[in-house]
Order: sequence, then C-alpha cells, then structure tokens
Amino acid sequence: MSISEVVIAVHGGAGSLPRGSLDRSDEAAYRAGLEEALRAGAALLGRGQSALDAVEAAVRVLEDDPCFNAGRGAVFNTDGEQELDACIMDGRDLRSGAVAGVRNTKNPISLARVVMERSKHVLIAGHGADIFALRNGFPYTTRDYFFTQRRWDALIDAKNPPEAAQPVQVGETVGAVAIDARHELAAATSTGGQTDMLAGRVGDTPIVGAGTYADSRTVAVSCTGIGEVFIRGVAAYDISALIDYAHVGVEEAAARVVTEKIPALGAAGGAIALDRHGTLAAPHSSPGIINGFLLRDGSVVTRLYDDETPPR
Repeated sequence: MSISEVVIAVHGGAGSLPRGSLDRSDEAAYRAGLEEALRAGAALLGRGQSALDAVEAAVRVLEDDPCFNAGRGAVFNTDGEQELDACIMDGRDLRSGAVAGVRNTKNPISLARVVMERSKHVLIAGHGADIFALRNGFPYTTRDYFFTQRRWDALIDAKNPPEAAQPVQVGETVGAVAIDARHELAAATSTGGQTDMLAGRVGDTPIVGAGTYADSRTVAVSCTGIGEVFIRGVAAYDISALIDYAHVGVEEAAARVVTEKIPALGAAGGAIALDRHGTLAAPHSSPGIINGFLLRDGSVVTRLYDDETPPR
C-alpha cells in the first residue's frame, strides 16, 4: 500500500514486533524516536533546505537514540565491539559518501556526508574512517558511549541461546528518505550491523545501490534486512531501475524487489522508497518494518507493529 503527499519517511529496521510485545513505555519511546527524527528533517525542509540536509538530520536523531541499532544503540559483534556503517546519497547528481567499520565517531551518517563533500572517495572504512573524522573536526567518541545493556545481553544470548527464549526481534538498521521543495530526493542509512557478526563484516548499508540509493528522476531508497542478500540483489538500485527502465510505479517496483527477489535469494527484509511525486512504499518480506512518515500537511504517522504495515 503506497501513501501519497509524503515529505520525509524514516525506518527503524525490519523485524518482528507483534502487537502487545512492547510495554507502554517502550512503545512510547520507539514512537517518540521516529517522530523526533521526522520532525528534525521536516524542520529543515520547511526552511527551504535540501532533502540531503533532511535525511542527515533525521538519521542523526536515530543514531543518538538507544532504541535503534545505529550509533548509540548499536549491536555488538562477536568480539564484543561495535562497528558502525552509514551511507548518504544525493539524488540531484548521484553523489554519495559512506563509511564502514567506524568505532569512535558518534554520528557515522554525518561522517559519510563529509566523505562525499570533502574527499575524492565514496567509501572509507575502519581505522582510516575514524582518522578521517578527527582530521575533519569530529570529536573522538569513547567506546562506552555506544554501550547499552540490552545490546550486550543480546550478544550473550546469541552466544548462549536460552532453551525456551522467544525474544522479540527488533529491527536492525535505520534510514531516511526525503523530497524537498525543488522535488529533489535524498536517502541515508546507518547501522550497527548484526548481533554476533564477525569482526570486519560489512553489510549492505554503506554499499551504494545495495542498501542505499537516490536518484531524483526516480526514487530514494533505504533498505533493511539481511545485508548480504541485499548486496547480492543490488536491491536499492534495482528498485530505481525498475522505475526508470520498466516504467512501473514505486509501489510495484519496491514490492518486486523486497517481497519477491530478496526472498527468492533466501532472506527477508524491508525498505522505504519515496518517488519524485511524494509517493511512499514500505514493503517488507520480514514480518514487519518499523517506520514512520510526515505528510505535506504536517501530520505524522508512526508504525511499529506487524499489523500496522501491509507487506506491500
């Protein structure tokens, strides 16, 4: 189901949140985080700033919110460390910037933008990315900032699964897509990866065309799910290509990739895709996708539970 008149949309990851799985305080925290991100981006759009500014601002809010697997709330890898990935893309000219394996930078999405604007590269990884951050005025962030007890507990559970445990699967990865007053599009995605992943693993988030893509002629896309399969399927770009070459609408294009192609490759996930007319699709082959959007009239919708977002 597509939604019209969308200015900015965000997601907090694909996964399963059955209704009743969160207590009231946790539900309120998730919805508040999504709304804060939407309003942060919309405020910039309202002042005439670009879609690129808006998606960066929205993702920064989600990176700072420990509810989400990005920045402060990132999951731990198998070595008990956090490695952060992010990508931002400007639909006006297809410029993009990305970082992977960042460890000491508070907001990887802003560092990704600096890679785009102040270097000749697209993707910088590991220690080099953190050094690049320091050279460009980003403060050094100690590792304790990123620690959250529930993410540590999730790592311990992954290494020693409780026999009868049925944990709620909360989404992995955050992202934003937006359209500005000039009808230009932008997309941004940020993640801490997967709990207990191998050190050095890189998923789809920082790979242009896999987890993130924006072209103002077609669509802005931010993906979430099993990153290895989104890389193999070149998922984000494929949605744009279907719109560009097959001349299908955003809803059909996104659904073909997310609910047909990705499952056929053996995995699941979701995406938010916003076209140049302000039409949003949020398909998922996972049980649900945490997401929200802000309409041109200023109204905000947040969707957490599986039954709030149709699969297509």
